[in-house]
Amino acid sequence: MNLQELTRRQYLEAMDITVWQSRQRREEPAADAAPAALMEQAVAVERLPKVEESRSDYGNSVDNTINMDWPALEAAVRACQKCELHKTRTQTVFGVGDRQAQWMFVGEAPGADEDRQGEPFVGKAGQLLNAMLQALNLKREQVYIANVLKCRPPNNRDPQPQEVGQCEPYLARQIALVNPKIIVALGRHAVHNLLKTDLALGKLRGQKLSYNGIPLLATYHPAYLLRNPVDKRKAWEDLCLARKIVEQS
Repeated sequence: MNLQELTRRQYLEAMDITVWQSRQRREEPAADAAPAALMEQAVAVERLPKVEESRSDYGNSVDNTINMDWPALEAAVRACQKCELHKTRTQTVFGVGDRQAQWMFVGEAPGADEDRQGEPFVGKAGQLLNAMLQALNLKREQVYIANVLKCRPPNNRDPQPQEVGQCEPYLARQIALVNPKIIVALGRHAVHNLLKTDLALGKLRGQKLSYNGIPLLATYHPAYLLRNPVDKRKAWEDLCLARKIVEQS
């Protein structure tokens, strides 16, 4: 077993995911491939109900970001006062990672740790996300990570529609600039806001969805997985399907 495989197994174990081994060839972990149930999901994708492809509509928000480059967009976010969240934030949380990444992960909103450090997913949920990436043989700096909201809602409450409407052009422009091969939406708020749907996350998982022509996969937020570790295997299956989509693109 090489060092890379040993490291990958350690991260899978950190996620409480059992590494199954074949009796015939124990050196080949079955966890590296999608489980049989996942393969059935992948084959059945075209038969599942489809979500209407997301549209870039921002309510009453004026979208002046459409032609912005990275420095201009980051400056606009930093100076933003379009909603009340600017009054309670420590700083904005723009995004982090490779701006030409194949993978883009989108969460809900910054938490207390993110608000202090100005970077998404740096708390306990971020540590779990890092472990999930390592299990895919990806490094944090190889993907791009952002949130629907760029400011922390007070007491980590749910994002409000008017806040999402004002912040949405920033995320839309980030996605357009990165132009990833896949978007992984982390949690129901990210999925609902990207896809303009209120369908339950459980009904959206396991499908190749689409955001403006970019494949999108919905899965659980790492913070949810910390509270419900029994669903970590489902999240791993989602990531395996995402990897399959990237490899086939």
